[in-house]
Amino acid sequence: MKKEIITICGDLGSGKSSTAKEVAQALGFKHFSSGDFFRQVGLELGLSVTETNKRAEVDPKIDEMTDQKMRDLNNSEKIVIDSRLAFHWIPNSFKVYLDLSPDIAKERILNSIRENKLREQSEQVKTSEEVLKKMTERFLSEQKRYWDLYKINNTEKKQFNLVIDTNKNNLSQVVKMILSEYKKWIAEN
Repeated sequence: MKKEIITICGDLGSGKSSTAKEVAQALGFKHFSSGDFFRQVGLELGLSVTETNKRAEVDPKIDEMTDQKMRDLNNSEKIVIDSRLAFHWIPNSFKVYLDLSPDIAKERILNSIRENKLREQSEQVKTSEEVLKKMTERFLSEQKRYWDLYKINNTEKKQFNLVIDTNKNNLSQVVKMILSEYKKWIAEN
């Protein structure tokens, strides 16, 4: 049975959080960011987000906390979740994948870090080259953990109801596409 839940996955810097916030606001839904949750866990451990990912490779409790939070959200309704794995934990959600090349993403991430204190504290980078290096490390760490723990490749696009290139579409266009396709999806039996 379909749930009134939208899960937004995607490449690093593709706009998951910004998109999820806008979609949630447009629908009057709640919003949850697993990335913010994961960053907060790292800060509580005194680690950057990259260090938290590395620690998670040897300490499965870190991923388990985040993944349990996602599993718990399966009991929710009227929520938009930006997360790498929520689509897996909430299979009856409307699943969106935001696609973006790393070269464009690194600049977006650097701008986001400059505007967000939590990200600034947890990411600890100053240049786009540092961002790209950390993005690559983080991506490889996450992919390894997701496969080792769950045999999941979260970048396989056929798992999603909707895939959007966020380089070819601005935030407003992306939000409109999601809202339109979600409304069609939820109306179908």
